[in-house]
Amino acid sequence: MKSPVAGLEEEVSLWPLVSVHPHRFGGREFRFGAAEVGHIHTGGILDIPFPRPLHDALLEAGLAEEHHWVPDSGWTTFRIRRAADLPRALWLLRLSYLRDALKTSDNPREFLARESAALQLSPQFASLVARVIPAQAV
Repeated sequence: MKSPVAGLEEEVSLWPLVSVHPHRFGGREFRFGAAEVGHIHTGGILDIPFPRPLHDALLEAGLAEEHHWVPDSGWTTFRIRRAADLPRALWLLRLSYLRDALKTSDNPREFLARESAALQLSPQFASLVARVIPAQAV
């Protein structure tokens, strides 16, 4: 049986324009172009960067924790302890992925609508993610 960490890497590697690399502190790093979407350490600690408003909303909702090494940075931590944690880990990574994917999309509003439905984003989270859409696309 595949570990949750292996399942996470397998799934994220299938997302358009995502590449997977060794992470400098161990584990695997997921990138959209040059931007880091997040990284997973061997023990299942998933670290993901977010813009501060989205970071704060995730923490307030109990969907992620402050980053385990740099707590006041915008980075979050989510611990994958068992297979049941994998869906939330993927959900968090997909939110991070959206930050960059929306900036390069031909139709970011349509893309956000599809992703919001697929991720079942609340209006609050959809609004926070929408903030990264370039002004000329509005």
